[in-house]
Amino acid sequence: MVDGTTVVEAIRDAASRLSETSDTARLDAEVLMAHALGVTRSQLLLGRMRDPAPEGFAALVERRAAHEPVAYITGTAEFYGLELAVTPATLIPRGDTETLIEAAREALAARPPARILDLGTGTGALLLVALSVWPEAQGVAIDRSAETLAVAQTNADRHAPAARLLVADWTKAGWSADLGRFDLILTNPPYVEDAAELDTSVRAFEPAGALFSGPEGLDDYRVLVPQLPGLMAPGGVAMVEIGWRQADAVAAIGAAAGLSSRVHRDLGGRDRVVAFSGTNVLGA
Repeated sequence: MVDGTTVVEAIRDAASRLSETSDTARLDAEVLMAHALGVTRSQLLLGRMRDPAPEGFAALVERRAAHEPVAYITGTAEFYGLELAVTPATLIPRGDTETLIEAAREALAARPPARILDLGTGTGALLLVALSVWPEAQGVAIDRSAETLAVAQTNADRHAPAARLLVADWTKAGWSADLGRFDLILTNPPYVEDAAELDTSVRAFEPAGALFSGPEGLDDYRVLVPQLPGLMAPGGVAMVEIGWRQADAVAAIGAAAGLSSRVHRDLGGRDRVVAFSGTNVLGA
């Protein structure tokens, strides 16, 4: 930024610069400016717009212009009201995934879960939000990446210090031998088709191992879903995120394992979650 540029002018120029690569250019510019100033976006908008623009802001804008996600630039993302640390080792939590929490709250409204399991935890988002809803529950999360789990542990230390986080891989024999059974299982496994067309900010920056799952995007479901009955307590439920065209295929995998299912849609009206149970506790 040139000398004398104010925050409001810098945001305006940044939004113009980012409009070529982002559908949320103005919001991106405001979030990056708040990060550069070390304030919240609300504090920025209410009291800092006439301040001098910080020197480091231009470099942040250029990173975003190169398609790097805002969450990786700032190192944080919000999920269901929780602020979480994120790094390139983790997927960025998305609003659509909050559908798993809403589906779980509906299914378990009359019987709070005593034990909760998050499979492929990433940032820890699902487990930590679930524990904020049911703070008396015992929480366990696994991830196959120790680097990813370290990020989840940072978030757990802040939001749910009693949560138990473990390195484990559901494709390996014996991975769940000592876990026990759970009233609620949450998972957002890899489900993107290998050849899927993705935005550059996703394909070039987010971890491929947490995204892709074979030519149909179903490889992880075929391994994981048949193992769910052995992890579910009597009356337990499992909330499994899916791609919006995968509901029938994932439900069929569950049916072959003896599970009944119900599909939940996200706020955009697309199929987003298959809720599994071993008994008819999910409703029609």
